[in-house]
Amino acid sequence: MAMKAVKYCVVDAFADAAFKGNPAAVCLLEEDRDDEWLQSVATEFNLSETCYLTPLTLSKANPTFGLRWFTPVHEVNLCGHATLAAAHFLFSYGLVKTDTIEFSTKSGILTAKKVAEAKASNSQDDSPTGYSIELDFPVVQVAETNSADVAAISESFNGAPVVEIHETSMSDLFILLPSGEAVAECQPQFDQIKNCPGRGIIITGPAPQGSGFDFYSRFFCPKLGINEDPICGSAHCALAPYWRKKLGKCDFVALAASPRGGVVNVHLDAENQRVFLRGKAVTVMEGSLLV
Repeated sequence: MAMKAVKYCVVDAFADAAFKGNPAAVCLLEEDRDDEWLQSVATEFNLSETCYLTPLTLSKANPTFGLRWFTPVHEVNLCGHATLAAAHFLFSYGLVKTDTIEFSTKSGILTAKKVAEAKASNSQDDSPTGYSIELDFPVVQVAETNSADVAAISESFNGAPVVEIHETSMSDLFILLPSGEAVAECQPQFDQIKNCPGRGIIITGPAPQGSGFDFYSRFFCPKLGINEDPICGSAHCALAPYWRKKLGKCDFVALAASPRGGVVNVHLDAENQRVFLRGKAVTVMEGSLLV
């Protein structure tokens, strides 16, 4: 028997207009597909993440979907922007009737909820929705590491000055540069980054005074087929507790300073070890997978 066509859309996450933010492909599965097929589709899309939704429980107060994330070469355990894209897909296509969705994932139960926003009379915001989506994610721990070669890390970013090196519980290196400008201006050498220890590299630095931001960051993961993730939501699960110690606050406006770039609003619940990421999303493409 032929398999049913799989509905998909491509969503720009952490964006209030098309062709901004971080694109992710979202696929709704009504039949089981094997992992080889899931990975092949993600390779075909060739975006930093392709995610797959499977309806689990739709009758309860908060509907629950299974959610998995794949880069072009590998499955990952946590992804922020693709979760935001998945929630936007479900909300905007009317596939859920509630304001909160639960996702069953390899990182436990994650939630996404609509947060209404008052639109100012002089607002130039042309996004199609009057709400943001808030994600409830686990904190990613950041610890000291002695395994990284400072000189090699600096060379991997064309001589960028490295102030601190840490490692996250997701096996990413976490690098502090002296300023947000240094983060935005650094020139990654992807072949050298592949030789660095760990899965990927987060770089961050304090935002310029008066910029309206608290910190800048970028994320590089060529080992998983992502030279640079334009806006890495899950990286902010490590950035939030780190910058709380530096800045003594729990609410942040963060700039993902990649060439495409975007803004992430972040709240840290230190007591419960949760990070709340808030943003908008825009659907830019839709269709069906026929194989």
